[in-house]
Amino acid sequence: MLIVTGATGRLGTLIVDRLLERVPADRIGVSVRDASRATGLAERGVRVREGDFTEPDGLTHAFEGAERVLVVSAAIRGGGALAANAAAVDAARAAGARRVLYTSHQAASPTSLFPPQPVHAATEEHLKRQGVPYTALRNGFYASTLSLYLRAALESGTLALPQDGPVSWTAHEDLAEAAAVALTEDGVLDGITPPLTARRTLDFAGVAAILSRITGRTITRVVLDDDAWVSAAVAGGMPRPAAEFALTMFAAARNGEFDVTGPALEDVIGHRAKSVEEVLEEAVRAW
Repeated sequence: MLIVTGATGRLGTLIVDRLLERVPADRIGVSVRDASRATGLAERGVRVREGDFTEPDGLTHAFEGAERVLVVSAAIRGGGALAANAAAVDAARAAGARRVLYTSHQAASPTSLFPPQPVHAATEEHLKRQGVPYTALRNGFYASTLSLYLRAALESGTLALPQDGPVSWTAHEDLAEAAAVALTEDGVLDGITPPLTARRTLDFAGVAAILSRITGRTITRVVLDDDAWVSAAVAGGMPRPAAEFALTMFAAARNGEFDVTGPALEDVIGHRAKSVEEVLEEAVRAW
């Protein structure tokens, strides 16, 4: 059985959808924190069981009969993230999985300025030590992150953010398809993968230019001092810890950590990856 964790989240949902196109539903199981949110999957024939990375004993039941397990990285900030990811990896190995997969990031590094990246790097190291075949999917930066800044830009005509750098903006849909391929096909992605990214990187000045073309309005990129941006974000209702966390993304971007592209994603999915222009066009239409 192919097990996917976090199957009610954005990426996990898409991965299960792609799996259902490739294998019968009775070969798919999901591990979710709240089974009531996965009733639609159960109705489609997917095995739904509750499992929580922070309560590892419960994962034994969730992972029962696992042939391969995809651990979608824990959406936890702080020191608990690595422990949660490691617990899920350990449970997958204990369940007898012949391959353990993990959604890592193209910028995974113990020295990254963006806190999730040292967690990804440490989880990859933990995977290596398990003695079973593994795949660490080095995903590009989720392009959906841009939607966090879209409303303010369209309402004000300015994209007022800290200094940044080029980012490997990549669509969830393409990354989900790559994960489904890795779960179902042998010899495609093994070990730590090359960067799984769209064709090009783009900074926020480029994002502003694209928004200007899409909307027919001038969207101006304004660079704010780090402290000034945090203060403005907090004044706008963002909790200070969230603003300070977001700032680390900009610091890592201007340090060049996300300025990476490669052909691996398109090679695996067999078609052109969705561009950031397409992602922004969809976001603007939804707005």
